[in-house]
Amino acid sequence: APFKETVDTLKSGSANDKVTGIITTMFTTITVINEAVKQHASFIIAHEPTFYNHLDDKEFVNDNPVVQQKAALLAKHNITVWRFHDYCHAMLPDAITYGVVKKAGWLPYFKKGGTTLEIPAITFNALVQHLKQSLNIAHLRVIGGAQQTCQRIALLPGAVGGKEQISAVLETTPDVLIIGEASEWETVEFIRDARLLGFKTALIVLGHCVSEEPGMEWVAAWLTPKLPGMKITHVPSNDPFTWM
Repeated sequence: APFKETVDTLKSGSANDKVTGIITTMFTTITVINEAVKQHASFIIAHEPTFYNHLDDKEFVNDNPVVQQKAALLAKHNITVWRFHDYCHAMLPDAITYGVVKKAGWLPYFKKGGTTLEIPAITFNALVQHLKQSLNIAHLRVIGGAQQTCQRIALLPGAVGGKEQISAVLETTPDVLIIGEASEWETVEFIRDARLLGFKTALIVLGHCVSEEPGMEWVAAWLTPKLPGMKITHVPSNDPFTWM
């Protein structure tokens, strides 16, 4: 049923605009906009905000020239942007989690609606390398012992918040908590102290954008047969960080 309140609204353009092609992505970055222009795609479906705050309030910070120029670029090329967030996570299975699990090769261990997986036993170091390769992530931040055995995993991509992340650890006692991002003074410090007190749960921080990107990649594949004849492409936002 419809959400009473949702952020899944148009961020640019109009519902009456003609759709010449669709791009799915995590963030409507300038690079993604330029790629949409190149592909003659007039409709971008993004999972996260376009204008740097959850409600896409363009006056979140007054007189923001970056917001103004980005909005002008979208208007210039008649690009409509719609956010697919709340309903994306409400799907069964959750589209984002499903996409991540699929790309990691863990579908045999995945239960719809669940966030806990029992995978074949693997060392923490091998698990980290598997995630880097399968999800195409150059660098991960971790807390854990290289040779500790990992089998029970709590998977929470994106930024669900410290309360939910910590609650997942306490409720499911995983060997590893895999998340997109965290407030470092919440979940990260909890895991550090827990391990010093003898608890075994390790932590892998994938990065927000790259942790949910496989979900929006899967959305493109899910949407394609529903709109025959429409070109639908996934354009990754990619990790915003470089490493020095």
